[in-house]
Amino acid sequence: MTTPSPTDAGIRTGSEIRSALRALHDESAAYWGSLDTRTFLAPVGAAWSPADNVRHLTKSVRAVTQALRLPRLVLWIAFGRAGAPSRSYDAVREDYRARLVRGASAGRFAPRPQAAAPAPEAARARIMASHAAAIEALCAAIARWPEPALDAHRLPHPLIGRLTVREMLLFTVYHNRHHLANVQRRFAGAAVRA
Repeated sequence: MTTPSPTDAGIRTGSEIRSALRALHDESAAYWGSLDTRTFLAPVGAAWSPADNVRHLTKSVRAVTQALRLPRLVLWIAFGRAGAPSRSYDAVREDYRARLVRGASAGRFAPRPQAAAPAPEAARARIMASHAAAIEALCAAIARWPEPALDAHRLPHPLIGRLTVREMLLFTVYHNRHHLANVQRRFAGAAVRA
């Protein structure tokens, strides 16, 4: 089962974030691939299906990528410059967890309900290909940002508020790990009850 990786807590630079995102994507893809297609597409009790988790992550990753592709001046005008140094991975993670405990939800980033796919294998392949492409697009966008700019510019997070770009990227790593671990925990709990 995936738990918060001690190596995640040490990531800081854009290069380290890109490496962490790619490694986590590989780990996630291996786990999602270990599930048969019916299980991948079916809800886990009242919770989202594994496929819905992947679609949610893809949607949130794409939003960050879109923001990173905007001219930095636009971000500065829209969200202001950072007034404090970027927080650590652990600090961003704890802020997010605190919001979840208080009942925060995915809101507009929740996956839209989908009808049963007439070709489940093809639907699964599309979901996974879209996620892989989203991760690579984000990594490419990060590579275009110099280190100082990651701390100088801010982006809005729907639950946490304005974060530096670096904090948003650290959140994105944690968010992907969080959803993978949640699904693994749900399946482990279901196996124990069976």
